[in-house]
Amino acid sequence: MRQFAVIGLGRFGRSVAMTLSKIGYDVLAIDVNEEKVNEIMEYVTHAVQVDAMEETALKALGIRNFDVVIVAIGQDMQSNILVTLMLKDMGVKKVVSKAVTELHGKVLGRIGADKVVFPEQDMGVRVARALVSKNILDQINISPDYSIVELLTPDEFAGKTLAQGAIREKYGVTVLAIRRGNEVIISPGAQQVINEGDVLVVVGRDQKLKILEEK
Repeated sequence: MRQFAVIGLGRFGRSVAMTLSKIGYDVLAIDVNEEKVNEIMEYVTHAVQVDAMEETALKALGIRNFDVVIVAIGQDMQSNILVTLMLKDMGVKKVVSKAVTELHGKVLGRIGADKVVFPEQDMGVRVARALVSKNILDQINISPDYSIVELLTPDEFAGKTLAQGAIREKYGVTVLAIRRGNEVIISPGAQQVINEGDVLVVVGRDQKLKILEEK
């Protein structure tokens, strides 16, 4: 199972950390503010009060062993940039950094951030889901436990009918529509063939969707 670390527990970082944890992943939440750490402690695997600018402290946490580290430090652009650079120098496999402005984002990209996100454009929940899914294109949360997602057709379903794929039986989710180029097939029947490259619009419990998204 992949492990995630989130540095900075403002609204965005907290949202990413809690969503990843809810999906079922191991999450280490880090912030210099003790109150923020205490608030999230019961919702994630581990939460620690650490100044991310202290390289030795990050090394002591084994940060380089995490599969993905999200730098969600807020308005302090200098700290955000330096922590991103530090993580890449340490050899972290994938660093996802929050940017405040377009210029800030360009700087993060230049210093090695593997992905740059803009919270004004990317909700924390969507970013978290995208990090753990190979196929997901978009997501709408319709309740705390249910979502509608758009995902590229997994290889195992290509060329099969919905009945043959047994998506509902295997995964407990429902295909609402199939997007095929400019065509949208609403409420597809059991004999509808799924083609490679189709986009499936699926509704179900988040835990069930997670399994399907990773196919």
